[in-house]
Amino acid sequence: MMATIALVLIVFAAITQAAFLLRRENRRDPVSHWLLLAAAALLTATLVDRSALIRFPAVTNTYESLLFFSAAVCVVLFALRLARRTRGFSPFVTFGSTVLALALLLIALYAPQNVVPREIQPPIPALQSYWLVLHVVFSFIGEAFFLVSFVAAIAVLVSGTEERRAEMDHLVAASIGIGYPLFTAGALVFGAIWAETAWGAWWSWDPKETWALVTWLIYTAYLHTRLVKRLRGRVSAVLALAGFAATVFTFFGVNYLLAGLHSYG
Repeated sequence: MMATIALVLIVFAAITQAAFLLRRENRRDPVSHWLLLAAAALLTATLVDRSALIRFPAVTNTYESLLFFSAAVCVVLFALRLARRTRGFSPFVTFGSTVLALALLLIALYAPQNVVPREIQPPIPALQSYWLVLHVVFSFIGEAFFLVSFVAAIAVLVSGTEERRAEMDHLVAASIGIGYPLFTAGALVFGAIWAETAWGAWWSWDPKETWALVTWLIYTAYLHTRLVKRLRGRVSAVLALAGFAATVFTFFGVNYLLAGLHSYG
């Protein structure tokens, strides 16, 4: 029930944002970020309730991961909305990111049970590790920032003025700059520690490990071209788009198309 209410709140947030976006005033709406924060609180409460039932942090399957991912996006949008020093946080980026958070939650709540099982079950022994919790939490918070950078990168490519492209380019860089160390810690560092604990090897070239590395390398290339080569604009935006495409494939594609040690989540 709480997750469904959160879905309704995100829908209302998206409608509010769309109304302000259609006004073409480039003005931030006063309420949608609070609706997103309330939705994140309800999703977090849902996960806490499931955690109490299984006596372990409920972030170990696809359903729980989707709820956490959606909540993380909502919190990131709320934080960026309040960050006065973040230039170029436009209604377009707000709306696009909210729609993607809504899509994640819709998949979690309404995908077929054989695709996203929603039963409350204790995790298998290999998942009963707090290194896994750190791995999942840090990875998805980083990916929430990558999601915002994805929408901002689209804005870079479609913006009609150089000033607007520069503002969106700054937001892409800021989002990736925050998300990159979080993703690095979660996907690579904590993931490797958990892998050694669960399977006895730091790295086994499992499909999800491999694609997480591909994702990390793309964002590393983005930062290299920006900080070392001083590239801006369209080239950087394309790399940001490619990075998020790899992120999505790592989460969804590997789960359903490639068999491996991560096939349970």
